[in-house]
Amino acid sequence: MKKIKIFLAVILCKTIHFLAGLLGRGSSIPGAITLKIFPDILSLITLPEKVVAVTGSNGKTSTVEMIAHILKAGGKTVAYNKEGSNQIEGVTTCLLCNSTLSGKVKSDVVLLESDERFARHTFKHFHPTDYIITNLYRDQLTRNGHPEWVYGVISESIYPDTRLILNADDPLVSKFGYGREGTLYFGADHVSFDSDTNDSIYHDGKYCPVCGEKMEYEYFHYNHIGKYKCTSCNYHRMDTTWSLTDADLKNGTITINNEHTLSLPFSSLYQCYNTMAAFAAAEICGVDANVAISAMEQFHLKSGRIMTFDLKDGEKTVSGTLLTSKHENSISYDQSIRVVTGTEKDTTVMIIVDAVSRKYFTSETSWLWDIDFEMLDSDNVKRVVLAGKYCYDLASRFAFTGISEDKIGIYETVAEGAKDFAASNTDEHFVVTCFSDKGKFTSLENVTVTGGV
Repeated sequence: MKKIKIFLAVILCKTIHFLAGLLGRGSSIPGAITLKIFPDILSLITLPEKVVAVTGSNGKTSTVEMIAHILKAGGKTVAYNKEGSNQIEGVTTCLLCNSTLSGKVKSDVVLLESDERFARHTFKHFHPTDYIITNLYRDQLTRNGHPEWVYGVISESIYPDTRLILNADDPLVSKFGYGREGTLYFGADHVSFDSDTNDSIYHDGKYCPVCGEKMEYEYFHYNHIGKYKCTSCNYHRMDTTWSLTDADLKNGTITINNEHTLSLPFSSLYQCYNTMAAFAAAEICGVDANVAISAMEQFHLKSGRIMTFDLKDGEKTVSGTLLTSKHENSISYDQSIRVVTGTEKDTTVMIIVDAVSRKYFTSETSWLWDIDFEMLDSDNVKRVVLAGKYCYDLASRFAFTGISEDKIGIYETVAEGAKDFAASNTDEHFVVTCFSDKGKFTSLENVTVTGGV
């Protein structure tokens, strides 16, 4: 009976996946239908020796894409949810479509991006051998609430037979390994661009996640990410197996464990952490470090997070860079803004907020107040253009940044904002927006996308 159930479930899922593909539908539909008929199917299939899962607020998709690229370069076969559906329905589609008719997944490694809120549902049927947790930030508050709530939800997806691989520099993430044997950590050592103070507009690492008392930081990498220690219970940043020992973000190079230096296609501390997580995954899956480094240097994001473009305005053409941030996620926007202020050239930046949430149709904009727009009060930023349906919400937020009103333009449509943006005679031009809104800029008749990573 078990063999028949598995056979029917695999046939059903593969058939629906094929038909859904012809119709251009998503990868979650085959898994959703299969789970309706065979709700326990994930507990019946045979998985390979290595099952690696990745979750967290930011960087899941980028990290999984990078890990898959490295593993393939190392000669491993990989089954992963490359279509991006990271809840139980998408995971079911991924696993069954990569299975034989007897229910054996045909790969050396299963690699799964998992939504942080829904991992508890997926992993009650099977347990990852290795579980990478990248970070916990304020993310889509109308959906996720506070990071401490998300911590509790992720805790329900962790089992004794799973090894944790954690970001040591995030105190809340590191807590998953508190008192747990066998946990491994990755993180950054003290590097040149660290700060002695948290210059962000909020501090989610101010109090110890274990005892609630005040935490002290030796240094901050960004926001609440850094080297910390509780003044009461001695909870502290753990030693790391994989360490970012040097980083030259201007030249786009980093060094891992004082031994391996590589160039990044896009230079940001945010990308450094994704790279460290991917390097850790490569090692635990048996890929040679030199092979992993070479593969990472050749890796390019498929998500189009960074694009270069030409914007034509009459006889004038402006070239610039579009930085895509995760929607309703302040730290993601902060990282994009750091790129803008990191250039020493005179710069114009356009910020587009034309939609709030891809799935939850709210007009809730409180998350704008968590973004560190104060960083744009910089000598190199000569013009700030606010565009889109929520331009006045942005304008209200910018009224508290200290940036001169003379520097700011406010436009209700992206097209109108683009005219002001193009007219600004600076050396650099950046557009900062989210995945939902980037197409509203790139689809303008006078915009040509010239590249991307």
